[in-house]
Amino acid sequence: MKKPNKSIGLKEAISIGIGGMVGGGIFAVLGLAVTLAKGGTPMAFLLAGILALITSYSYINLSKAYPDRGGTVKFINQGFGTSVFSGAINNLLWVSYIIMLSLYASAFGSYAPNLAGITQNKTIDFHIYASAIIILATAINYYSIKVVGKIESYAVIIKLIILMGFIGIGIYGLFGNPNLEQLNFSHWETPIKLFAGGMVIFVAYEGFELIANAAPDIVAPHKNIAKAYYYSVIFVILLYILIAIVTVGSLPFKAIAHAQDYALAEAAKPMLGKIGFSIITVAALISTFSAINASLYGGSKVNYEIAEDDELPHHFLAKFWNQPIGLLITSIATLCLVNVLKLESISTAGSVGFLIIFGVVNYVGFKLSKAINGNKYIPLIGFILCIAALVILIHQQYNSNLIGVIIALSIIAFCFILEYLYKKTKT
Repeated sequence: MKKPNKSIGLKEAISIGIGGMVGGGIFAVLGLAVTLAKGGTPMAFLLAGILALITSYSYINLSKAYPDRGGTVKFINQGFGTSVFSGAINNLLWVSYIIMLSLYASAFGSYAPNLAGITQNKTIDFHIYASAIIILATAINYYSIKVVGKIESYAVIIKLIILMGFIGIGIYGLFGNPNLEQLNFSHWETPIKLFAGGMVIFVAYEGFELIANAAPDIVAPHKNIAKAYYYSVIFVILLYILIAIVTVGSLPFKAIAHAQDYALAEAAKPMLGKIGFSIITVAALISTFSAINASLYGGSKVNYEIAEDDELPHHFLAKFWNQPIGLLITSIATLCLVNVLKLESISTAGSVGFLIIFGVVNYVGFKLSKAINGNKYIPLIGFILCIAALVILIHQQYNSNLIGVIIALSIIAFCFILEYLYKKTKT
């Protein structure tokens, strides 16, 4: 029997994880994180990162035992079969991709007018740019999947170089900056608020799960899959913490709150002036554009996998212009969300979705621990932490962002009702 051709080395696998996480998330949610956690923002990113790191343990063992391009979809089905529950959670994964796309498009729409210099009406400019980038990315996905891959590979290198430069120059610029004292414990929010802040921005870490989709093609999987997950997550945790330190130490809280949607670019001003602002803005546009490109492709694949497993109608297996119909549906749904919801509501809905999904994957890791030769306690801890984080997030957001909570819970209910009705029509 011919062995499958393994084409993804350790470096490439790590870049998939890093590229998935350092997409548009950090550019979109940094200002929101500082607004919620104040001086404790680096700790908020650390808390969210620890949860991602624990969850990656379940992904490692499941990726080794069940290497499949369906990734998370296949893991959930492996743990629960093709039931109403698994179908609903997989549908939630697809919807969460749409929410992430809305988050990236929202970030693009916030940064683009600043670079173009057209800010006569920020609201109108935002909607124009956010909608235009979704339409452009959809066209590119229909034109050529190879182009999507090339854009993503170049974008990962460019955004990392710019962000590392921002950190290096930023740390040097902190010396003597009066705002550095904002990092003192006296400016931290309460532990519960810190944790809740970390969970609202949890969406900035969700991309590591893309490594699972590449698992069948990774060279020496039993050695490299674990390294790919751990190295990429740990690297991004450190990257986000350093970015948070530089941002909080560079600007007063009021300035960060005022520039919430493009806080990272504003944080470059004290060090490099208008040039720094423009460079970070360019990095944000490249990152969010590449993330939209890749997530559109990923979202359409998830939709196709779910339909293939008979958890969505087989109509979703149809093709439109030689691409799955799910690509067009994902694009249209993203256009609707980004033009209706505010950033915090999008972030809350995305975090709630992925906390549930990662909680379920952790439970599968616990349930199948013997079959996958894994420690059962680490996934159990991950499951408990995901549920605790979900409760704390919903409670905190209920008081400050009720609309976001209602939207998140409505999406979950919709996924379960949709799957129940579909399964009922099949019997």
